[in-house]
Amino acid sequence: MLDISDTSVSGSEMPRLTERALDGLPVNTRPAYNRHAVTPGIVHLGLGAFCRGHLGVYTDDVLAAGAKDWGIIGVDLMSPAIREALKPQDGLYTLINRVDGIDHFRVVGSFLDIMATSDQLEDVLSVMCQPEIRVVTITVTEKGYCHDPATGRLNESHPAVIADLASPEAPRTLPGLVVEAIRRRRAAGIKPFTVLSCDNLAQNGIVTSRVVTRFAELRDPELGTWIAANIAFPCSMVDRITPATKDTERTAVFNGLGIDDAWPVVSEPFRQWAIEDNFSNGRPAWEKVGAILVEDVAPFETMKLRCLNGTHSTLAYLSVLSGIETVADAMADPHLPKVIRRLWDEDLIATVPPVPDTDILAYTHALEARYRNPEIRHLTIQISSDGSQKLGPRLLEPAAERIAEGHKVKVVPFTVAAWMAFLLENDGKGRTWKVADPMADRLTALARENANNAEKLAGALLAISEIFPTEVAENPASRAATVEYLNSLLTHGVRATLASFVAD
Repeated sequence: MLDISDTSVSGSEMPRLTERALDGLPVNTRPAYNRHAVTPGIVHLGLGAFCRGHLGVYTDDVLAAGAKDWGIIGVDLMSPAIREALKPQDGLYTLINRVDGIDHFRVVGSFLDIMATSDQLEDVLSVMCQPEIRVVTITVTEKGYCHDPATGRLNESHPAVIADLASPEAPRTLPGLVVEAIRRRRAAGIKPFTVLSCDNLAQNGIVTSRVVTRFAELRDPELGTWIAANIAFPCSMVDRITPATKDTERTAVFNGLGIDDAWPVVSEPFRQWAIEDNFSNGRPAWEKVGAILVEDVAPFETMKLRCLNGTHSTLAYLSVLSGIETVADAMADPHLPKVIRRLWDEDLIATVPPVPDTDILAYTHALEARYRNPEIRHLTIQISSDGSQKLGPRLLEPAAERIAEGHKVKVVPFTVAAWMAFLLENDGKGRTWKVADPMADRLTALARENANNAEKLAGALLAISEIFPTEVAENPASRAATVEYLNSLLTHGVRATLASFVAD
């Protein structure tokens, strides 16, 4: 599968990162194994920065430890852009770990080939049907599952799902692609692969199982029954901050290693991966390189989704409204760190179940330190995307639990109000941004229609059952607090509202 290309030049006199260029790099920066001896065992769907800074690195470590049959074939479901960047590099890319102002470079070799379904669909399906492919891993973000976030089930009215059901042998969605590959393997008598989601979804394996099985049932009831009985969908919790790649990262690789890398990845040093040990056809020994194999991922997942992702969303909306570009900059603000400290202490920590060998309060203090890392430029506008999908598992579900137990939710309504103000796409003083969300048209239209009335705007958005649980939307105290904060944001602005909130 590894196709060694010629060393090339990418807009400079420096050589392009390729297999042939590896010998010229410091030994401690290049893959510690013979890539020619490695065969693929994993197909990964979704080639953003996160999977290459997390799954790709864990698997690279497994290969360095001596495994030879767990290389990765990467597949992008959105566009051929990453393929066009990485295929000329033989799938190689540079991971940049930034610690105390110093860049540490590592070339990751676990991706043996890069493909895109946009123009290689049949080739991708053929690879997914090879017997040696025993695990299909996924990072397509929440919206890629074509599910209803309120129920975790397949959105059967989704236009892309309808299109795939009309042409099931030429799928474009995640569930359609996985079902077609399973169908073909079954027809050929090939043992099924395990489907492992690595996305930030509560019970991501269960959600994946639901959307894939239901899609199969709609296509062929008997196939749906077979998938439910024969395919393993383990849950996992993934944790590593990997901001979007900027030209500064490409320049850093150029200056540090003397090579051109079209799409490096920058990450924080911290990483964690908890995986439900439920595989039907073998798996890499990820536990030997730092992953945690467990019977139940749920406690780890709940801790991360709420404590990390929930506070990330809060920082994102308040920061965009404030004109703050990165998480590290947000943590230098006089008010924002106090807001998320209160969010942890007053709304979230109490909703996290016990996590093995973990002190939840200490975990949140460690998160504060991670957020303050100035070397990781995690853009707040990037984190703000897909709020309609993310608010539920990160903040609204724990809020609903607190309300059901008779407690007042204190900080989540402030986050919700900030998200509502964010949907206006401007700060009223000339600064604008775009809302990136699968429901963006509907949400921004409601925001524009009710821009001058906080009560009407909050009411219109809280009425969207796909986003807001009834316990939150109809709770008098939570609803009143949301309206109060939103009115302050619209009337007095975000700085005055923040100052009033932290003084309360």
